[in-house]
Amino acid sequence: MTLKEIIGNKEVVSALEGMIRDGRVPHAIMLYENDGCGAMAVTLAFLSELFGSERKVSGIMHPDVHYVYPVASGTKVNEKVDKLRAELFLGYWRDLMKENPYALESEVNDAFGIAGKQTVINNAEAKEILETIYLTPVEGGWKAVVVYLPEKMNVSAANRLLKAVEEPPSKTVFLMITHAPEKVLQTISSRCQAMRLNPVSKEEVALALESRFGKSSADAAAAAQSAGGSVGEALRYLSGKEDSEERMGIFAGLMEAIDSKDLISALSFADTLAGLGSREKQKAFCKFAAECLRKIFLVQQDLTLIAGMTPEEEAVLREVASKCKKSFARLAIPHIDRAVLLIDRNVAQRIIFSDLVGKLYSIY
Repeated sequence: MTLKEIIGNKEVVSALEGMIRDGRVPHAIMLYENDGCGAMAVTLAFLSELFGSERKVSGIMHPDVHYVYPVASGTKVNEKVDKLRAELFLGYWRDLMKENPYALESEVNDAFGIAGKQTVINNAEAKEILETIYLTPVEGGWKAVVVYLPEKMNVSAANRLLKAVEEPPSKTVFLMITHAPEKVLQTISSRCQAMRLNPVSKEEVALALESRFGKSSADAAAAAQSAGGSVGEALRYLSGKEDSEERMGIFAGLMEAIDSKDLISALSFADTLAGLGSREKQKAFCKFAAECLRKIFLVQQDLTLIAGMTPEEEAVLREVASKCKKSFARLAIPHIDRAVLLIDRNVAQRIIFSDLVGKLYSIY
């Protein structure tokens, strides 16, 4: 894929094309995206043109492009924490990114066999990067280090990399892809040129699904409605309708119990959420619930046309919108965000979701 083939975010694409054309490539670029909005696709397209080798870069096999991503010991790679490195997972990374550079963070973890694990970019990885970037390029041109989710880099690794990111060897570029720029250590982010990749329109999501992934126009249009501008989310919708149906069933049941003022029944959903099986699934539900609340708010504001509801969602969300306070969605989303924060901090899950249900009950 070339930069001209990227769908959406034309301003960013144009800026990247200008960097290559004018020979003014920054030493470090940080792309900020919502999960699945195409930063990896843009990165691969940019490097394809910079290196002049689309086949090798898009195939994740260029010898002068090095990939770094957070990992953990799991079912596919079982190694001591201080020895874990991205290289051990490279085959899984290559297979996933060749097939789908819009893959979500949870899909990366699934591919690595580390779903539900706390992942990190550690000091051993930083040492590996430093040893690599000062070697002569295999093909005599540029070198690149692609860092996926630098917010997962620990302080020791960041401090070790600081000088290299600030003043890398000649013709070396760091490209970082973050979903949470506020969590990236300031010492790293301040040395990068930041570029925001915005969610794309529903029409652009549908076009990407059809042109790149061969989806039918009907499936592409349906998936784009609920994707929130993320091609990755749209692809997951198409591949995991059962998961979406399960989440909607939980959300609808919870809202019905709260509307009936049946606190005991509502609290039973705390046990359901705590039993989803992994932190990633719990966070996925929270993200789904927050998106439902956004749509409920838009329905209440008579902005249904931009709510992006699928036919399966519309009946449920319209009913909730007709019954809850107009302030409900606005007040509820911070509580859901806090639940995600506590899940990441490994707080007892029943406590997290019992508290969340109680908060939603009180503000409904």
